[in-house]
Amino acid sequence: MIVFVTDELPRPGAAGHLALNHAILSWLRAEGHDVTILLTGMRLTAPLERYDLARVMGPHVRGIASFAAAATPRAAGRIILRTLLRRLPAPLASRLRRARHRADAVLGKFPDQPDLRWCARAAFRLKPQAVLIDTIFRAPLLAEPELEGMNTILIAHDVFHRRAEVLGAAGYEVSPQGLTRSRETKLLVSARHIAAIQPEEAALLREMCPNANIFTAPMPALPCPPPPDAKRVAGRLVFVGSDSLPNLDGLRWFFAEIWPDLRGHGVTLDLIGDCGPALRGLPPEVSVHGRVSNLAPLLHRAALAISPLRAGSGLKIKLLDYARHGLFTIATPPSLQGFSADAQSPFIIAESAGGFATAILRHMAAPPPEAALSYVSRHYGTESAFAGLRAALKPVSCGA
Repeated sequence: MIVFVTDELPRPGAAGHLALNHAILSWLRAEGHDVTILLTGMRLTAPLERYDLARVMGPHVRGIASFAAAATPRAAGRIILRTLLRRLPAPLASRLRRARHRADAVLGKFPDQPDLRWCARAAFRLKPQAVLIDTIFRAPLLAEPELEGMNTILIAHDVFHRRAEVLGAAGYEVSPQGLTRSRETKLLVSARHIAAIQPEEAALLREMCPNANIFTAPMPALPCPPPPDAKRVAGRLVFVGSDSLPNLDGLRWFFAEIWPDLRGHGVTLDLIGDCGPALRGLPPEVSVHGRVSNLAPLLHRAALAISPLRAGSGLKIKLLDYARHGLFTIATPPSLQGFSADAQSPFIIAESAGGFATAILRHMAAPPPEAALSYVSRHYGTESAFAGLRAALKPVSCGA
């Protein structure tokens, strides 16, 4: 049995880290593991939420058959309030979030100590084969005495002090404050294994935590070719993303600096995820879809994907999603950090606003999908993506 500690139920189509967590849980289930999620906080999308991948437990939630339910009236109230806040106009919701956190970007939130104690006691009772911990923001659990001697695997997703540095250098206020390399190292150092999302960050994590087993666990990307009757629309662009600051910053730059050169050329754009509702004054050629349960129809209709990010770290999982659906992506250099080098990659680098617009206009007719599908098959198959995780899950001998 595997325990997975996180603060939000993993689902694809909402944010990159949730998609990777969902892929890990799906793989564990396919491998025959029974998985229990220990959920810190109260981040359900409704007081009663269906979830089929794992049993769900937590200090504020209870698992009921294939549902996760708020355990207390206070938890239900918080969930309903969060749902109402999502329905506010995006600019107002953004101002409220900024006032609450006193920051432009929130990288994560550490659990309260009572939540940590609850999870530690639950893990001790369950006696799992391994405890998977979602990012450094759940890493304080490693210091709890109940986890001593357990096989602990921290799913890093990112090297967060680097992201904090990049956003801080761009003039943004970041929460939590003081997230330095030294602080991140202290949070990571007690993990037996650490899963990095890409090779460059794996190398950095080895410098920070020389006694841990560091391996890569990128998002697997199973090819999803367009069906024979799918018709790509020339000039139709797509972007999938949350309302995180790097996404919104990149899109604002795209509309201010690149979009004017595309007007009058038949270019349209689908914005998928929370990014669209968070933006104001969008051109009429832009369609806002919000969260969708099935990306394939929209991605198979597009001619190109875009990734105009100007800052970032980790691995941009959305680019793998584009590629596995046969799409090429026009991307800035920060968007491509950590991807496998390949002369036949489906990424077209644009280092300036003018170069970005030129690349879009040059490839409006949609490059053939075979190169993109072949790239993900070569580099991001499930077996290769999770080989390190498979090894880390093996029982540890008494002398280890």
